[in-house]
Parts: sequence; structure tokens; C-alpha cells
Amino acid sequence: MRLWVEAVRGLIFPVGRPPRPWVRLVAPFCARCAEPFARHAPGDFFCRNCAGRRWALERVRAAYRAVGTVREVILRFKYEREYSLRPWLGRWMRDGFQQYYAEERWDALVPVPLFRARRRERGFNQSAEIADWLGKEVGIRVEEGLVRVKETPPQARLRRSERLRNLRGALALAPGFDPKGRRLLLCDDVFTTGATADACARVLKQKGAVEVAALTVARG
Repeated sequence: MRLWVEAVRGLIFPVGRPPRPWVRLVAPFCARCAEPFARHAPGDFFCRNCAGRRWALERVRAAYRAVGTVREVILRFKYEREYSLRPWLGRWMRDGFQQYYAEERWDALVPVPLFRARRRERGFNQSAEIADWLGKEVGIRVEEGLVRVKETPPQARLRRSERLRNLRGALALAPGFDPKGRRLLLCDDVFTTGATADACARVLKQKGAVEVAALTVARG
């Protein structure tokens, strides 16, 4: 019920522009995971984390850093259920799409899934809601092609090494979804270590996806 109240309230009383600054993600950054690099780096490069790791995910991009106002809005939407903030998160994700992915062909936007119990508790999957807003704006179909088949501790509470282990066996294709031969763009709110996005990409690639990249509202 609260979700519907927030949605109607957002239509009647649109949320004002979140206060600036919105910190942009600017080069130089890792060509794979978009980890910012403090020093000048000519051309594409991979950070130490990516250079020594086997990725299924092709790359991730975002227009903004998950700091300050951007981080606050993401947390309010996700944990305080301020659904009326969805258009701003969608706009920020659209900024990243237009900057990095608009010139490429994508067959579908695939939200990162939530376990069903957590989705019921929250009232919605934040990644699916933001992806749906973006899909309508850019004319790409949103397909919830992945499901979580095992409940796992929230990634935010874990160290990097624990995050990589946490998702083993936790993800599967949604019934009826066929990624074979398709170029898919994963959508999520924040990218940090990349464990979740890479686990999603691995399932899709194992089932025949040609390419899987990721787009998030912000880079953590």
C-alpha cells in the first residue's frame, strides 16, 4: 500500500531536483569495472582487480559516483521506499546510457534480481523499477530474465572476497527466458566490487548470450 501511496504522491507533487553537486564519473577509469584512477592514464587500461580476474561481464558504465546526493537518493529509494524518487534515478541512469551505450544495439535490459522474500519485504525490486523507467525512455524492452533461487546475505554487509563466494549457485535463468545470441544490458542501482553483476553475466553467457554489459545509476 505504501508503494502505491508514494507513486501517487510523486505524480501529484513531483519531487524537486536533488541538490547538487552530482559527482560525475570521469576518465581515467578502468576499462572493465570503471574504477576511477587518480593519475593520468593514456588509453584504455585495466585496474589491478580486473587484470587478475576472469570476468564474464564485458564492462560496466555509469554517469555518476555513488557519493553525496546521488548515494543518498539511491538509499532513500531502496531502503526508505521513497518511490517518487524513481524518475531521478532513471534520469541518472539515462545519462550513463546516452554517454556510453546509445550507439550500440541492445536486445534487452535485464534487471539484477532480488530474492522473492526480500522483494516482498521491500515492495519492489529497485533495479527493475529503474530499468523500466529507462526502457520506456530509450525504447528497449525490459526482461526480467534472471531469478535468485537462493537467499543470500546482502552484498553490502560483506567483504570483497565474501561477495565473490556469496552468489555461487544463487542465480538462474527465469522460466521462459532465452539469452542465446543476444546482447544484454544488465541494470542495477550501484556497482561496487562487481560480484553481483558478474555472477549475473556468467549465467547469461553460459546460456548463450553473445555479450553482457552493465549499466548502473552510480559507481561505488
